[in-house]
Amino acid sequence: MGLAGWVPGSADRTFSTSAVLTSSNEKWERQRLLYKQKDEGSQDANVLGHEERIKRRFLLFLSVSSVFFPTSPSTAKSKSKNPYDERRLLELNKRIQKENNAPEDFPSFVREGFEVKVVTSDNYIKRDSGLIYRDFEVGTGDCPKAGQQVTFHYIGYNESGRRIDSTYLQGSPAKIRMGTNGLVPGFEEGIQDMRPGGKRRIIIPPELGPPVGPSTFFSSKQFEVFDVELLGIKDCQRRTIGFYSDVVCT
Repeated sequence: MGLAGWVPGSADRTFSTSAVLTSSNEKWERQRLLYKQKDEGSQDANVLGHEERIKRRFLLFLSVSSVFFPTSPSTAKSKSKNPYDERRLLELNKRIQKENNAPEDFPSFVREGFEVKVVTSDNYIKRDSGLIYRDFEVGTGDCPKAGQQVTFHYIGYNESGRRIDSTYLQGSPAKIRMGTNGLVPGFEEGIQDMRPGGKRRIIIPPELGPPVGPSTFFSSKQFEVFDVELLGIKDCQRRTIGFYSDVVCT
């Protein structure tokens, strides 16, 4: 630029214009920063408000769900419920017993896992050993003693009332000496206080049942039921002839 084009004070005006521009720029920048802060504050407020609304909705859902969907108290141990209650199990048991032609007033057995509940009428008596019995006829005379021979008829049943053995069908009664471990413990306990002519139903629990092994057809985990008729009792004596010895019951 030449001197002819220079006007006194033009530089000052140029400086002043730059200062004004700089001042305007700074003012605009401050306003921009202020708007940005306000906008960020507004966004933060919106975010906080949104989060607060979510929290309120969540709390409301919890309060409403606790009313309409109450939670069950937790327990340390839970047990799966049997699909059948005792009444239905008894009805099912009776229906099976009827199909098996079980005798009248036959006991029912309700199983829950490893536990078995024996359901009988009031005519039955339970002993401390677990043996259960019912007398249909008492009989007369003395009860058998250890060493004596007893003669009796019996019918054996399983828990479902199905007949598993019978001396009546075999055509001859059973004979055995008392106190010689020749009978199932529960069976011997059941007839040791019977009298000749007596008829009794004996319910033998597993702990008084037959020994475990292939020689028996009874299940060691099941109750056994016997209808017993005591026919007679005989005294027994041992006799020896030479090298031969036996027991004679008369």
